Amino acid sequence: MKKTIKRLYNSDLFKEFFENEKSSGLVLIACTIASLLLANSIFSNEYLHTWHMKIGTESLEYWINDGLMTIFFLLIGLELEREIYQGELSNIKEALLPIFAALGGMLVPAGIYLLLNAGTPTHSGAGIPMATDIAFALGVLSLLGNRVPLSLKVFLTALAVIDDLGAILVIAIFYTKSLSWINLGVAMGILLFLFILNRRKVHNLIPYLIGGVIMWYFMLNSGIHATITGVLLAFVIPFGDGSKNTISYKLQHFLHKPVAFIILPLFALANTAIVLGSDIAEALHLNYSMGIILGLVLGKPIGISLFSFLAVSVGLCKLPSDLNWKKIISIGFLGGIGFTMSIFVTLLAFDDHHIINNAKFIILISSLTAGCIGFLALKQNLKKKKKHAIAN
Repeated sequence: MKKTIKRLYNSDLFKEFFENEKSSGLVLIACTIASLLLANSIFSNEYLHTWHMKIGTESLEYWINDGLMTIFFLLIGLELEREIYQGELSNIKEALLPIFAALGGMLVPAGIYLLLNAGTPTHSGAGIPMATDIAFALGVLSLLGNRVPLSLKVFLTALAVIDDLGAILVIAIFYTKSLSWINLGVAMGILLFLFILNRRKVHNLIPYLIGGVIMWYFMLNSGIHATITGVLLAFVIPFGDGSKNTISYKLQHFLHKPVAFIILPLFALANTAIVLGSDIAEALHLNYSMGIILGLVLGKPIGISLFSFLAVSVGLCKLPSDLNWKKIISIGFLGGIGFTMSIFVTLLAFDDHHIINNAKFIILISSLTAGCIGFLALKQNLKKKKKHAIAN
C-alpha cells in the first residue's frame, strides 16, 4: 500500500495536479471574495451586465458554464482515466476505501436533503450537497504544509475525483429535462467513430479534438448537458502506457494550468456575482437551504467516515497505517467544500433565479464552514501526532 502511494505521489502528473489544484483553490477564494464585493458595490450593475453580455446568441456566463466547463470535465475525465489505469483506482483492494468514502459522501448528503425537501418544488436540488470541490479541498489541505501524510493527500484526491464522477453521472441521469434522440444518436455516432480511431491506434490528437467539438454541439442540442462531452472524450483519447510521450499525458499536462488559473476562476467570478438582499438571512431557514447546509457540513463527514468504517470493518479494505479515524473524519469535512460542482448542479436543478441566487450563497457559507472545521480538526490532529513523536 505504502509503495503504491509513494509511486503515485512521486509521479510528475500527480505532483503537478496537486500543486495546481491547491494553488487554484487559493485563486478561487480570491475570485469569490472579489466577485461578491463587486456584485454588492456601486459597480454592481456594470459588473452583473458583464456576465450577461451577449456573445453570439448566448451570454458570456452561458459560454463559460456550457463551453469552457466542458474543458474542465475533459481534464476530470483524463485524471479519472489515469487513476483507473495507474493510480489509486488501479488496484481494486486499495481503490475500495476512497470508492466507499465517496459513495457515502454522496448518498448521505442527498438523503438529508431529500428528507427535508421530498415532495416540495425544490426536491431537485438533492444533487447539490453531493459534490466536492477538489481545488478548494486540496487548497485547504495544502495550508497544513508537509505535516499532511502522503496517504491522506492521495485519499482526498481519489475521493474527490470519484465524487466528481458521481456528480457527472447525476447530471447526466437526473438533470436531463428533455431528450432529442436524433442529436443524441449523432453524438454517440461520433463517440463510436473516435473509439474506432482509438482501437486502430490513431495517436494524432487533432481528429479527437475536432470530433469532440462536433460531439459537443450535438450533445448540447440533445438535452443532455453538453459538459458530459468532456468526460466521454477523455475516455476515447488513447491512454497507451500512460508515459510522457502519449497524447493523453500531453493533453492532461497542457490543460492543468488553463483549467486551474483561467477556466475555474472565470466560473467562480461569473457564478458568485451574488447580490445580497435584505432577505438573504431569511433564506437560511428555508428547506432547500437547510438541506444544503446540513448535507455539506454534516452529511459529507458522516457519509465519508461511516462508509469508510463499514468497508474496513467487514474486511473489504484496510486503513493506511499512517491514517486514523480522526483524520478520516477531518477529511470528511473538507469533502463538504462543494463550491464549483455544487454551484454547477444548482444551475441545472433550479429555474427560479431567486432560489439559484440564495442557493449559491448558502453553498458558499456551507463550504466555508465545512472547510474551516476540517482545517482546524486536521491541524489539531497533526499537531498532537507531532508532539507525540517528539516525546518518543
